[in-house]
Amino acid sequence: MNLKPLHANVIVKPLSKETVTKSGIVIPETVSQEKPEQGEVVAVGAGRVLDNGQIAPMSVKVGDKVMFRKYSPDEIKVGEEEYLVIKEQDIMLIIE
Repeated sequence: MNLKPLHANVIVKPLSKETVTKSGIVIPETVSQEKPEQGEVVAVGAGRVLDNGQIAPMSVKVGDKVMFRKYSPDEIKVGEEEYLVIKEQDIMLIIE
């Protein structure tokens, strides 16, 4: 299935936050039940429509790793994959 966000929405695949202790024990992200704050952009919309009718280009592109506001995304599930739908304005930075 192909996901195509509309307007200034971005679809992000959350990055796993597994933690490894000093003794090598892996603690999966589900233990803390914290919402993800980072992810990889998998699809972007066309952009925000300005007052004059023109479309402002998106500031992120597919493949960018981004950090976003913790409680801003909407969660969706397609098959076994989980994605987040985020408004471009809720993305705080691109991780380089």
